[in-house]
Amino acid sequence: MFFKVQRYIFFSSFKSYCQEKIVFLHKYNFFLRGKANSLKIRLMKLTFLGTGTSQGVPVIGMDTPVARSRDKRDKRLRTSALLSWGGVNVNIDCSPDFRQQMLRHRVQHLEAILFTHEHADHTAGMDDIRPFVLKQGDMPIYGLPRVIAQLRIRFAYIFATENRYAGAPSVMATEVEAHTPFTLFGKEVVPIAVEHGTLPILGYRIGNLAYITDAKYITDTELSKLHKVDTLVLNALRKAPHPTHLNIEEALAIVKEVKPRQTFFTHISQTMGLHAKVQKELPPHVFLAYDNLTIVVKD
Repeated sequence: MFFKVQRYIFFSSFKSYCQEKIVFLHKYNFFLRGKANSLKIRLMKLTFLGTGTSQGVPVIGMDTPVARSRDKRDKRLRTSALLSWGGVNVNIDCSPDFRQQMLRHRVQHLEAILFTHEHADHTAGMDDIRPFVLKQGDMPIYGLPRVIAQLRIRFAYIFATENRYAGAPSVMATEVEAHTPFTLFGKEVVPIAVEHGTLPILGYRIGNLAYITDAKYITDTELSKLHKVDTLVLNALRKAPHPTHLNIEEALAIVKEVKPRQTFFTHISQTMGLHAKVQKELPPHVFLAYDNLTIVVKD
């Protein structure tokens, strides 16, 4: 009888101990999941879907060293980028090569598109959002009021509310003010107002990443928004001056002023020269971006 009581006490205590351990492990696992989700939100991945200028690289009908190059980095689709954090995907711009870019990177879902401006090389892929819309519903898009208005004209069937064409994509448009930050899937998005020649357009700062393309001028006020940014993506068209885009010398001057830890140049024309050669001419912390390059930025 004594041993039965002792055995009962032992197993009861052991059962209680195991239950306490299970509760602890559940709580610890929940804590770890929370930490993992927090880390996913804090870590942001940027994939360069395209790094070329409006005609792409190489340009149709041009026989140049870049056109003949076998280096994959010298083949550039039209400029756009895919940002990923916390399980969401956000595109910056929607180029004419959008379909190819989505297929190339096996993108299964897309939660939003941020537009920098209305030029065709940044918007002409809009019709190809259809597969995402069929799966997910209206595509959220963000841009300056002028940009949204232009999209309404060019893609009237997408914005139509009556007598819609069967199978047409649909969007949920949000107008962005140049000096008003907004929140997107848990992250603050700070618009950066820049001048594309005489056209006001937007870059975006999201946490420790700033993405600016097609800029020619950036005021000191807007440059101040880049203070302590870790990673800067900036356009650098070519070596020679251009009336509406930064050339490489002008882009390097901005890098010198902003002092990011690392910079990636995008929106590159074939007149820039061979990727491998130009890269050797750049400072150690400045890189020519290339299609399919992926970087990770931590808040």
